Amino acid sequence: MTVDAPLGREVLVDVKASGLCQSDLTASSLGGWPLPAILGHEISGVVAAVGPDVTDFKVGQHVVASLQSHCGNCAACASGDINMCTQPEVVSRTSEQPPRLSIDGTPVTAVANLGGFAEQALLHENNLVRIEQEVPHEIACILGCGVLAGAGAVLRATQVQERATVAIFGCGGLGLTAVQAALLAGSERVIAVDVAEDKLEMAVRFGATDTVNSTQTDPVAAIRELTGGGADHVFDFVGRPEVTKLAYDSVGRAGELGVVGINKPGATLEIGIGPDFIWNQVRIRPIFNGSTNFRRDIPYFAELYAQGRFKLDELVSRTISLDEVNDAYADMARHLGRTVVTFP
Repeated sequence: MTVDAPLGREVLVDVKASGLCQSDLTASSLGGWPLPAILGHEISGVVAAVGPDVTDFKVGQHVVASLQSHCGNCAACASGDINMCTQPEVVSRTSEQPPRLSIDGTPVTAVANLGGFAEQALLHENNLVRIEQEVPHEIACILGCGVLAGAGAVLRATQVQERATVAIFGCGGLGLTAVQAALLAGSERVIAVDVAEDKLEMAVRFGATDTVNSTQTDPVAAIRELTGGGADHVFDFVGRPEVTKLAYDSVGRAGELGVVGINKPGATLEIGIGPDFIWNQVRIRPIFNGSTNFRRDIPYFAELYAQGRFKLDELVSRTISLDEVNDAYADMARHLGRTVVTFP
């Protein structure tokens, strides 16, 4: 594969680590982009070269990438809400410019403008942030998505308050970071819900106060009993309508459901809208990438990690080579923690 030289505000990154994320599996099953294509959106690496208009990065700096493509100039960006940027296409090359990546002249798509499952990635500087702390690359890469999406959902999107009760459906990588974030916020009770006993045991190691195995116990009844009527905040990291419904039914009066897991197109959530719907005033909030601003929040979580206040080493349970990616994705549902591809 040929990687073009950086133009304008582009940065060439030597990829050192790239995390596996469930959303890549979902994206690959849906397609919708020209092939050939490169997946992988959790990237940590070192700046190898910069375009002539780059202002924020220098060769040799350690960086983490994010799929929060943004222009930096629209009203949403000016307010700091880069997830809602109205001109994210700014980070892409125009049709008049040569492709960033190609094979024998055929353009290669870098999915989400990233393409982290490769030795090098050519990115717009608006998709990158510097890491000043000493964070190993295999740890730093998961800051770009897994940590933002999980911990950000708790600390940024819903702003869980001290002494709140929290229930988390799905104890994969995102769910485990949400458990930690709920504790950071001062939650009184953090209830982990999953179908796998080993994942629930891991959630306890990350700080969950209670666990519910939904194959053995009705999670709605269990959460209502543990919280005295329903949790203040419930998060669905699974991405299946039947789980989202259970999560919704577990929310207490005036509580909030945060939906993070990505459902397939056409999926629906059926809820009753009778008097109880109005009376209970339960809010439903879709959450993309934790409603974070990665340029602010990746350094924030890196600092928490450096201070020993946020577990990340324990979250990365294995590292693999690039040629093991397919097998690792096939085994993802049965594997604890996060899997990371590392490069020399």
